[in-house]
Amino acid sequence: MTESLSGGHDQTAASRPNVDLQTLSRLIGTWKVTGEAEGTVTYEWAEGGFFLLQHVELGGSKGLEIIGHDHRYGEEPSADIRSHYYGFGEGETLDYTYEIRNDTLTIWMGERDSPAYYEGTFDAAGAVLTGAWHYPGGGGYSTISTKVTKLTPGERGRR
Repeated sequence: MTESLSGGHDQTAASRPNVDLQTLSRLIGTWKVTGEAEGTVTYEWAEGGFFLLQHVELGGSKGLEIIGHDHRYGEEPSADIRSHYYGFGEGETLDYTYEIRNDTLTIWMGERDSPAYYEGTFDAAGAVLTGAWHYPGGGGYSTISTKVTKLTPGERGRR
């Protein structure tokens, strides 16, 4: 046990990323986004594998999203995969919840089952993601994301 950092908890289990994060591996690489939002997004693993980083350049906006389990000191990691987005243009911060089930990616704004959400479907090769953001009371936008580069495991840095 490591008393000074773990509050008396055994660090062995906590020192490995949650296995459900591997469902996000199919996002790794750079995607060209077309449709009602245009640009690129690049996903890469952060060192240690606890977080997935998304570098965003869409519609003139740039930002960084950090995706993983919330894990506050002295608590268990969150059940859901959460993310925190930091926009560079206006300093905005947004929170999301991620899930990939079979070939469907769902991203809820805020908490799971939020009425504001993205739902997209991967093609059979996993190289095209077609989906849309849906907002309460109507509205939203559709996109098609096409993988243009694939980062190899352990490869880091912006493309």
